[in-house]
Amino acid sequence: MQLLGCIRKNSSWVSFFAGALALGQALTGTAHAQDRPYISVGQAKTKKSVIAFPEVRTDAASSDTARTLHSVVSTDLAFMDLFRFLDSKAFIEKPGAGIQTGTFQLSDWSSIGAEFVIKTQLARTDQALTLEAYLYDTAGAKQVLAKRYVAAPGDSRTLAHTLANDVVLALTGLPGIFQTKLVVACAKGGKKELYLMDFDGTNAKQLTKHRSIAFSPAWSPDGTRLAYSLFTKRRDNVKNIDLFELDFHTNTIRLLSNRKGINSGSAYSPDGRSIALTMSFLGNPEIFTLDPTTSQVTRLTKSFGFDVDPSWSPDGKKVAFVSSRSGNPMVFSMNADGSNVQRLTYAGRYNASPSWSPRGNKIAFAGWLDGHFDIFIMNPDGSNIERLTQNQGNNEDPAISPDGNFVAFTSNRTGGQNIYVMNLDGTFVKRLTFGLGNCSAPKWSNPPNRQ
Repeated sequence: MQLLGCIRKNSSWVSFFAGALALGQALTGTAHAQDRPYISVGQAKTKKSVIAFPEVRTDAASSDTARTLHSVVSTDLAFMDLFRFLDSKAFIEKPGAGIQTGTFQLSDWSSIGAEFVIKTQLARTDQALTLEAYLYDTAGAKQVLAKRYVAAPGDSRTLAHTLANDVVLALTGLPGIFQTKLVVACAKGGKKELYLMDFDGTNAKQLTKHRSIAFSPAWSPDGTRLAYSLFTKRRDNVKNIDLFELDFHTNTIRLLSNRKGINSGSAYSPDGRSIALTMSFLGNPEIFTLDPTTSQVTRLTKSFGFDVDPSWSPDGKKVAFVSSRSGNPMVFSMNADGSNVQRLTYAGRYNASPSWSPRGNKIAFAGWLDGHFDIFIMNPDGSNIERLTQNQGNNEDPAISPDGNFVAFTSNRTGGQNIYVMNLDGTFVKRLTFGLGNCSAPKWSNPPNRQ
């Protein structure tokens, strides 16, 4: 099949992604946790926690790696918009102080305003990097985190992302996103292809080379597969929208459905056993579930309007979707078997692309209001709708991050379409894509599984 060559020609990024997963599983250590988080995410936006992060201790031969580790961890934590870093010029600790409890004075840090301090030491051999890391609560005089990381010499960035994730988990009780990936559809070369990038938009790599229009990507829960739609031509020379699945482990692409018409808007169920999507082979665009192993489909909706954009609740019991059954397209929800359909939104001319938070407490969606699309967020029952963007072009395709703290979205606020990310309250907006042409439909992967 000609499509298989598209993925095999890009084996380097597949090796990188697989390596990152393997490293995340191999890291070992011990941590000290508490029942309630030190930082309540969503309630501490007005006051950032002050953190001190002195340079990574190491020998002269490993100084470049140590600086990379320090830079990546610092950049990751700054992305969270939860911390304010103390300038190293304010540090008063004397040379020779250690990194473990009893080998330094916490008062050297609390007295200069640090609420938390990260202490690290790196050792390097030809075979491995070994990093010891400690996180302390200065006011409570407590060790919050104590871990020893071992990684391959070339995996310093992944090691740093993992430490930053552990710091966030220890302080907020929520998983960090620093080893997650984003997949987006971009038209850099004139045709729209899929691109893979780090959570912050760096290390962008092209995934597909179909020379057509690839769009609407969706991650499997374990991050090993990627479903997406593609404009194709049938044997009768009629255009069709087919559904494909890219497998990272086998470096292959396979056809999931080429039923006549639309096979698009896919979303894997939380257990990965089925894919919800819109199909039109019966005439009207309706939502079905597809078994990716057998390709069997089950119809969920039946209405006179169109039903599109399914999004699973994190427990797999409900599906949010968009329907025009009541006139203007609005957001609805239903049980996973298609029963108990409920309308959630009533305002605006057009609501689209709902995204259920992995924490289960919010649904983001795009809504047409005041002459353009903006991003909104609401409770799963449709109450407490909040507008997150306004007066900055069209803002669409919201996707909530795995930790429930961020929303990635598409915006043309600077002219062309690019991918942005913001806090769940609409603050701290950052642009992620540059030089990739018009980009849309960002989707987050889950963090690599570390067991």
